[in-house]
Amino acid sequence: MGFNEALVLSGAFVGGFVSGLTGFGTGLSALPLWLLVLAPVRAVPLVVVCSLVAQLATLPAIWRHIEWRVVAPFLVGGLLGVPLGTWLLGYVPTTSLHAGFGWFLIAYCTLMLALRGLPGLQAGGRLADAGIGLGGGVLGGLGGLSGALPTLWAGLRGWGKQRQRGMFQAFNTAILGFALVTQGFSGYLDGQFAVLLCYALPGTLAGAWLGRRIYTRLGDRRFNQVVLGVLLCGGIATVALAG
Repeated sequence: MGFNEALVLSGAFVGGFVSGLTGFGTGLSALPLWLLVLAPVRAVPLVVVCSLVAQLATLPAIWRHIEWRVVAPFLVGGLLGVPLGTWLLGYVPTTSLHAGFGWFLIAYCTLMLALRGLPGLQAGGRLADAGIGLGGGVLGGLGGLSGALPTLWAGLRGWGKQRQRGMFQAFNTAILGFALVTQGFSGYLDGQFAVLLCYALPGTLAGAWLGRRIYTRLGDRRFNQVVLGVLLCGGIATVALAG
C-alpha cells in the first residue's frame, strides 16, 4: 500500500469515526486529508459514498429517534439543493468555497464554545428549516458537506441529543443518497473511483462502529460540545488546506 492509498484509508477511518459519533462530519474530517492526494472530482464523490455507508451502518440504532415531521422540511429543501450543488462541482473552485465555509465554522463554533451554551432559537419555523435544508443540499452535492448547516441550526434550536441525531441521520442519508445518484449520472463514478472506494470502505466501517460506541456514553451537553468541537476542527482543517 502506497502513501496515497494509506491516506485514503486513514481519512476514511477518521471520517467514519466522526460520523458514527455525531451523525455527520465525514466530509469535514476526511476531505481535508483526501484533497492532499486527490482531485476534488475524485475526493467529493468518495466523501458522498463513505458518508452514506457510515450513515447506513449506524441508522438502525438511531431509527426510533427520527421525528419525520421535524425532518420533512429539511428534506424538501435539501433534495432541491443537491442537483444545483452537483452541477456547480465542475465550475466552483472547491478550495475557495471550503476556505470561506471553514472561516465561518471557526468563528461560529469558537463563539458558541466560549458562551458555553446554545440559545433556543424558535424564529422562522418550518420555512426556515427548509431554507437550511436547501443550503445543506447544495453543499452536499458540491462538497459532500450536507450535514454542517442543519447541525448548526439544530444547535440553535436547542434540541436534545436524540432529536438532533435523528434529524442529522435522516437528512444526511437521504441527501447523500440523492447526491450519489446525481454524481453517478454526471460521470464521476468510474473505474478509478471504484479502486479508491476499495481502500476507503474498511476504514469507514471500522470508524463508524467505534464512533457509535462512544456516542451512547454522551449526555446532551457533552454531545453539543463534541458537535461544536468537530465543526471547529473541520473549519480549521479546511482553512489550512486552502492556505
